[in-house]
This record gives sequence, structure tokens and C-alpha cells, in this order.
Amino acid sequence: MLHHLIRQAAASGFPEAGAVRPLTMLTAPSRRSFLKLAGAGGALVLGAHLPLPALAAGAAPAGIVGPSDPRPHAFVIVAPDNTVTVLAKHLDKGQGIVTGLATIAAEELDADWAQVRGAFAPADSKLYGNHFFGIQGTGGSTAIANSWDELRMAGAAARAMLVATAAARWNVPAGEVTVAKGVVSHAKSNRRFTFGELAEDAAKLPVPQSVALKDPKDYTLIGRPDLHRLDHASKTDGSAVFAMDIRRPGQVTAVLARSPRFGGTVKSVDDKAARAVPGVLDVLTLPVGVAVIAKNTWTAIQGREALTITWDDSKAETRGTDAMLADYRKLAATPGAVAANKGDVGKALAGDVTVVEAEFTFPYLAHAPMEPLNAVVALNPEGGCTIWAGSQFQGVEQPVAAHILGCKPEQVKIETQWAGGSFGRRATTTADYIAEAVTIAKAYGKAPVHLVWTREDDIKGGRYRPLFLHSVKAAVDKSGALVAWQQRIVGQSFMAGTPFEPVMVKNGVDATMVEGASDMAYAVPNLAVDAHSPASPVTTLWWRSVGHTHTAYAKEVMIDRLAKAAGKDPLAFRLAMLKDHPRLAGVLTLAAEKAGWGQPMPKGKGRGIAVHESFNTFVAHVAEVTVNDKGHVTVDRVVVAIDCGRVINPDIVKAQMEGGTGWGIGHALRGEITMTDGLVDQGNFDGFLPLRMSDMPAVEVHIVPSTERPTGAGEPGVPTSAPAVANAVFSVTGQPLQSLPFSRAGLV
Repeated sequence: MLHHLIRQAAASGFPEAGAVRPLTMLTAPSRRSFLKLAGAGGALVLGAHLPLPALAAGAAPAGIVGPSDPRPHAFVIVAPDNTVTVLAKHLDKGQGIVTGLATIAAEELDADWAQVRGAFAPADSKLYGNHFFGIQGTGGSTAIANSWDELRMAGAAARAMLVATAAARWNVPAGEVTVAKGVVSHAKSNRRFTFGELAEDAAKLPVPQSVALKDPKDYTLIGRPDLHRLDHASKTDGSAVFAMDIRRPGQVTAVLARSPRFGGTVKSVDDKAARAVPGVLDVLTLPVGVAVIAKNTWTAIQGREALTITWDDSKAETRGTDAMLADYRKLAATPGAVAANKGDVGKALAGDVTVVEAEFTFPYLAHAPMEPLNAVVALNPEGGCTIWAGSQFQGVEQPVAAHILGCKPEQVKIETQWAGGSFGRRATTTADYIAEAVTIAKAYGKAPVHLVWTREDDIKGGRYRPLFLHSVKAAVDKSGALVAWQQRIVGQSFMAGTPFEPVMVKNGVDATMVEGASDMAYAVPNLAVDAHSPASPVTTLWWRSVGHTHTAYAKEVMIDRLAKAAGKDPLAFRLAMLKDHPRLAGVLTLAAEKAGWGQPMPKGKGRGIAVHESFNTFVAHVAEVTVNDKGHVTVDRVVVAIDCGRVINPDIVKAQMEGGTGWGIGHALRGEITMTDGLVDQGNFDGFLPLRMSDMPAVEVHIVPSTERPTGAGEPGVPTSAPAVANAVFSVTGQPLQSLPFSRAGLV
């Protein structure tokens, strides 16, 4: 649903990006040698054209049909030096997507993994648009599903052209030519060529209009657990280049003073002391804040600290988070905009049933990627600019930058770099930090500008996972069956006021608020979900697994309470309601089996279970906890089962499940952003507490073998991790954990 709506939003008028620009290499060969190879006509440059399709309303993005008409446009580059470079149109922010995408193309090409390289594709939504969004961008765990068809076609077409070239040179039928591990062979004559030896002539051939794809039983790369990541060496030896590493001739550094309250603006500035700091080059008062430009980051920060700024808070958020929650509770007592309505909930709740009621609260959460936001912008003499950044939404950033500079989108070139995490933060609907960097570079105009956010800027700067309150009332009948579910969700919409609002907000409901609740998989004859979206100047944004971060938690914790009320085992209670959802039931059963569900636990220890579908992927968690005599909780072991369709790289899927589990549990233990009188209380990792190594449990990951189309793994490991832990604690203490983080209940 989310992916379909984003695609519709883009199609309804969001600016398109421009043309191809030079490529940014991630691995050997060097950028200079690569450009020589690609630009001199000596390389086989091939791609598969996949038009942005119109998806029927409600269609699952994973059902997208692959292309039947490959066309050359630089997805696969076979160079005379025998390297194979696969271009990733998606950002790799640590999730391993460059490796996954390269594996798909290399499989059909029959390349040797040792010759495969990765590079980020140019910023160009026409060529590299995400087929679920309509613009170039990464998010929603769509990268593999989105590129599956086109990269298979690109690899297969490149292989066919290499085979045709070899067959012509040997004057033999193409059917007698074989390819394996990067070598093209003719067994009868015992002749062979490397890819590199054929690349120049193969590039001159017409692209085949149709190609045969491999039978999965013949895969040699896809599904291999021992396939190393393409970035493992560079990120080990420090040679991988992130935006924070970029240095351009004459480059200066900028930091920005922003209002300490969301919605505040600059009233007046005294910058004399700042300008007196040695190394400060300029101070600029701009619509985005007050920029201090200096020779280096430390000097810029010192200059910013010397500023005296009077802020206008007339339109700012001045409430604290406790007051905001109090306002949310008032709204939760009134009907909201309808997101789902099936059966007659009111009648069902009034019947001869056992009713369970609960309020769930979820705090603001920062994304806090390890590499804070930053970007380098160099104005181009002919107009436009070049941007170096961990660019996640090129299709937004390119037109936004062009608008600021008054140029065409194709005059904005984005050199995408490795990103040190994101969790949604770099994928903004307004290109916020990119827009800041471009605005500063335009105003300064004398040199390339590196805008750097500090950790405090990031923690206090918003774009948080919104504050949410859920009010849930549900009932089981005398037989122990779930017969009614009523849920009211209160929280900010981060789609309202953006170009995505016309299609992302329907009948007053932001789809990202209610996903996982309005489409709940459990069989319940009477279901009602509604929502309130109170406005606030606090800036919010999708956060790893978006709405599922809170809807799955409320649902799965409530299900355990209902199972107890019905006198049912939590696993059996769930399975009885998932008869129409075999893949959800499958991961639930697998996780329970591997965890030893039903086996007795020692005193003070307990197990909890949770299952959820997000991003077309099915995940279940079973958590084991210890609650000591002081009531403190330790998460000892977690078992995860995932069904994400055909798996490209099992090791990466396993890593994403481990990381998602730690992410979900870590924030559930202690994570929260609070405000007092509109001022954010936390500023660094001493206040916004990340997961500690001592908190990380042993995690076992079990992958369901599948021949279904691949879906995503980057986010689906998050939603069920925390509720599984909460349910484990509930099994020991009998007290449901309905207010996050757990530290609020004194459990950690």
C-alpha cells in the first residue's frame, strides 16, 4: 500500500530528474580508468529498460512483471580489463544492497564473483526510477524486489551478446558456446575467451529483444551463504568513501544554527564574536538558519557557539511531550477518520464477551545514523551544481536543488557515496539537509561547501518517528475466539503538507500511520480502526519499518493479553486466526519450533512470541528473557524466522534480521526523545541511549526456503522484535508493557 501510494504521488506531478552524469566508483578499477573504459567505446555497457508501470490499487509491489525489451543504458558494464561493474540505483547505507543487486546481474551473466564490482548509478529518475515510487529513491525495503527483473534481464542480455561475439569469432553456432565463471568456452575446439577479450566487439552488437533467464536450479551465486560482500574489504581497511570523507579543491565547512524549538525562526543575530573566531570565513543569515562558514568543522562549530541569536517562537512548538500526550488522550476519546470498518464492532463488544482494553504510548525516536547528515556542494560555472552525499532520494533532491539554484534538474549532478546508516533519515520528502547545503553554497558562492550536522544537531533536529498513542478495545467470546477489535491511533502525519499528501492521505488518514493495523491479518469478524493526526511544528519522518514500528507492537502485545483472557496458548491462539495466511503461519511455526516453544522455563524466565507482515515479508520472533528479583529484564536469546521469498544472499538477510532485532529491542529498552517546554531534552548518546553490547541477545535466524519473488529484509526484522520481548516479560510478571520504553517501568 505504502509503495503504491508513493508511486502515485510521484506520478501526480513530482518533478522528474535529469540525464546521466559520470559514475562514482565504489571499488576498483579507479574512477579515471572506469570512465576511460566506459566512455571510449571499449566496454559492453548494457541495461534492461523497465518502464515505470501503473500498479492497480492495492496490488502488491512484489507482483511487478519484468521487462521483455532490454535496452542499453548502463546497468552492466563489462570492461576490457575483465571487470564486471553492476550499477546500483539504490543507496547502500550498510544494508548490503550493492552486493545483492550485483549478485542478481552476475548470476544471469555467469560472471566469476571475483571479477564483479559495484558502483552507484547516476541520479536520473527516468532511467533509474524506483518502480514502486515513480522517482529514484531507496526505502520501504524495495531495492531487491524493485530491481529483480531488470537486473536479471540486463545480465542475461549481456551474456547473450558475449556469446554471440564469441560464436562469430569462432564461426560456430551460439548453442555450442557455454559460459561459466567469467569464461566463454567452446568445448569442441577447446577454445575460450574472457569477458574482457570480447567486451569491445560485443558492445557493437544490437541488444537482443528477448532473452532466456536461468532456471533457478542452475543458480551458482544467488542463494550462496558464503558469497562475500563487495564492500567488506574497503570498509575494513578504511578505503570506502563516505560523504564525510569528500574533499574538493578549496572546500570550506559550514554548520548551521537552527531554532532550538521546532517552528522557531531567526529574529535577530549578533555575529561579531563569531566572525572574530580565527578561521571563520563568513556568517550568513538564511531562511534555513544562521550558517557559519569556516576552514574546518571544529572552527565552524566554535563560531556557531559564539553567535548571539534571538529566536521568534511565535509559531513554535512550546509544549512538552507529557502535555502533548495529554492532548492525544483527549483526542483518543473522540471518533477519528475511519481507516477500516468491518462488521459491527459496537454490537460485538456489547455481547456476552470478555473485553480487554489497553492504552499504548510510543515516544518520539531519532534515527541517529552513525554518520551524521552531511553533504558537499560545488556550484558549476555553467550553472547547476554537483552534490556529494549519501543520497537516498535522488528523485527528490535533484529537483529541489534545481529549484533553489534556478536551473534545470539535469544540471544538478549527484555523486552518491556510501552512507553510514540512515534508517529512513536521509529519505526526506523535502530533501532537507541537501536543501540546506545547496542554499548555503549558493549564498556563499566562493568555494565548495561541506555542510556538517553534529550529533547534537541530529538528535535535537527532528525528523523523528512520531509520538503515538493507541487506544485498543477488543473482545473474545465464550469459546475463546477473537470477535471484535477497535483501535484508535493518534499521532502526527509526516505526509501532510508534502507533495505526497494528495495520495498518501486518504479521507483524513495517513496510510503510514495505520499500516499493520487497518489491514491486520488475524481473522476477526468485527474490526474498526480510526485515526487522529494532530498538527505540530515538530518535524517527523518514516523510521525503520515506518508505521509497523508501533502498530505491530500494539497488536502483538494486545494479542497476548487476549490469549490470556481466552485461556489459550499465545502460539495456538495466533495460529487459529491465520488459516488464510499460510506464510505468516509458516514463520510463526518455524520460530516457535526452533525456540522450543512449550518447553518449561526456570523461575524468572519466560518466552514471548510475535508475528507480522511488513513490506511483503513475513517475520516471527520468539524472545527469551530473565526477570531478576529486582524486576530488571535481560533479553537472553531471540529466534527469528523470515520468509522474504527467494533469497539472494542468505548472509545479508541474516545480518539484517540480527540488526533489525537489535534495533527494535534497543529502542524498546531505553529509546525516547522527550521535550520540556518545546526544548528537546536529549542531545547525544548520553541521553538518547543506543543498544549496548551487553543488551544484545544471542540471535538465531532461520530463513524459509521459497521460490516466491524476492521481497525486502532491511526493515521487517524490526516490528516483531520488541513485542516478543514484551510478551516474554508478560509471561513472567503478568504485567503488560504498554508504554515504551521499558525503562519507564523501571525494568532496565
